[in-house]
Amino acid sequence: MVEIVRSLHTSLLPQFLPNPLVSPRQAFPAPSISTRFRTRCSISTGSRISQEQPIPWGCGTESLESSSALQKWLSDSGLPLQKMAIQRVEVGERGLVALKNIRKGEKLLFVPPSLVISADSEWSCPEMGNVLKRFSVPDWPLLATYLISEASRASSSRWSSYISALPRQPYSLLYWSRSELDTYLVASPIRERAIERITDVIGTYNDLRTRIFSKYPDLFPEEVYNMETFRWSFGILFSRLVRLPSMDGKVALVPWADMLNHSSEVETFLDYDKSSQGIVFMTDRSYQPGEQVFISYGKKSNGELLLSYGFVPKEGTNPNDSVELSLYLNKSDKCYKEKLEALKRHGVSTPQRFPLQVTGWPLEMMAYAYLVVSPPSMKQHFEEMAAAASNRSTAKRGIDYPELEEQTLQFISDCCESSISKYSKYIEGGGMSDSVAMSAKQANRKLLLKQLAADLCTSERRILYRTQYILRRRLRDMRSGELRALTLFNGFRKLFK
Repeated sequence: MVEIVRSLHTSLLPQFLPNPLVSPRQAFPAPSISTRFRTRCSISTGSRISQEQPIPWGCGTESLESSSALQKWLSDSGLPLQKMAIQRVEVGERGLVALKNIRKGEKLLFVPPSLVISADSEWSCPEMGNVLKRFSVPDWPLLATYLISEASRASSSRWSSYISALPRQPYSLLYWSRSELDTYLVASPIRERAIERITDVIGTYNDLRTRIFSKYPDLFPEEVYNMETFRWSFGILFSRLVRLPSMDGKVALVPWADMLNHSSEVETFLDYDKSSQGIVFMTDRSYQPGEQVFISYGKKSNGELLLSYGFVPKEGTNPNDSVELSLYLNKSDKCYKEKLEALKRHGVSTPQRFPLQVTGWPLEMMAYAYLVVSPPSMKQHFEEMAAAASNRSTAKRGIDYPELEEQTLQFISDCCESSISKYSKYIEGGGMSDSVAMSAKQANRKLLLKQLAADLCTSERRILYRTQYILRRRLRDMRSGELRALTLFNGFRKLFK
C-alpha cells in the first residue's frame, strides 16, 4: 500500500498559465546515495542529476528511523508533547497513531508557525530568495525552489531532519512515464489531467531556468536545479502542501501534520488556531490507543487522489468519488458554428468535461446536452443554453426544454456507453504485454501501476454504469408513458369513427 499523503480541505491545484512565473510511498525505494549536493551561495558543486539517478535526499517511505529523528527534532524545536506518534500502519505504511485516548472534538497537533514552511520562510542563502522575489515568482514555484535549495544543503539546513523524512520519490502521477499513462489510464479522464500537470511542471521549470537560473548560475547551478529535482519538489508540494483558511489561505508545508493519512470517513482538516497559535485539527471521532488517526484531504474523487497522492481507496468507500464525462458538439451539425460561438462567449469549450457522481450529475451538463441536440429551429435558445452550461451562470434551474428531454437523455446515455466500452476493453483486456524482459523491481512497479489503474477504472466505470441505469430508466418511463398515451388516442379515434 502506498504512503497516503497529505491533505487539504480545499483543492490546491495551482492554476499555471502559459507564463508560469506570473501566474500564480515510494513503493520501490531508490538505493541510498552517500554523496549529497552541498552548495554555497556563489559556488556550484556536485554531479548532475539525471532521470536515471535517484534524488540524493529523502528516504524510502517505510523508513521509521528518519521519522523518529524528525519527531525528536520537532520536539527539540518547540513542538508540544503529542498524543500521537509516527508508527508503521496498515493504511499508508507510515502514519500518526494514538498513544492515549483521544476524545471526539479534541484539538491535536499544535505545530507552531516557526516549524511551518511557507513563502515567508527564511532561506539558508538569503540572496537566492531575494532574486526569486525580485522576479515575483509565485508561491508554488518559489516553494519548489526553496525545498531544493534546503535539501541540497543537507545537515547545514535547519530543515534537514524534515527533508530526510520526506519520500525520495513521492507517490504521484508525476512519476508515471507517458507510456505508462497511455497504457494504464487509457480509459480514464485522469490521464489528461496527469499529462496537463506534467506539462505545467516542465513549463514552470523551463521558465525559471530561462528567466532566472541561467542568469544566476552560481546561485542556481544546473547540477542541483534541474528537471528531476523539480519533479521531486513539485511531487512533495502536490502531496503535502496545505491551505490554511485562518491565515488568509496561505499555503504551507506542515512537518509532523503531513504524516497524517486520509480517510473518506472523516471531515476534519488542518487550520491555524489563533488561541493556541499553532496548526491544529479537531477530531470528529474518538480514538483508542494504537488506532491510526486520520484527517480529510478534501472532497476528492479517486482519480484526484491518485493524481496527487498516488493511491486509490477501496471501491465504494469514497462518497466523493466521481468521473468526468466528455460531451462535445458534432461538427456535422448544421448549427455547429453558431453553437460553438455561443459556448465560447461563456467560456465553455468543446469537448467539455462534467463530473458524474453516483448521486447524479450537474445541471450544467444537461444545459450543454440540450445545446448539442437542439435543432436549427431553436437558434433563439442557443445563447441561453450556452450560458447555463457555464459554471459562471447563476440561473440554471429555469433551463428546461421538455421537447428535447428524451433526445438529450439518449445523447448522454450514448456518451456513457462510449466511455464504458473503453473501460471494459482495458479492464477485460489487461495492460501492456509481459513479453519484454524486465528486472524484479520493474515487474513489481508494473504490478503496482496495473493494480492502481484497475482499481481506478473499476470505480469510475461503476459510476458510469449507475448513471446509464438512471438515464435508461427515465427514458423507459418516458417512452412507456408516450406509448400509453398513443394507445389511448388511437382508441378514441376508433370510437369516434
